[in-house]
Amino acid sequence: MPFVNIKVTQGGVTADQKQELIKGVTQLLVDVLGKDPRTTFVVIDEVDTDNWGIGGQSVTELRKQGT
Repeated sequence: MPFVNIKVTQGGVTADQKQELIKGVTQLLVDVLGKDPRTTFVVIDEVDTDNWGIGGQSVTELRKQGT
């Protein structure tokens, strides 16, 4: 029973993109590991940009700077 957790920042991924991720990751586990898609779990967590840091700065600040 595979469990995959994908973390993304809020506001960066559309509902259609999330559905594509769920479908694609599930299919990857079917193709590579032979897993049953009916028992494959994919969870997408959206993290507030204030709570995601890169290089010592939050994503909120980086986006304000245009980087």
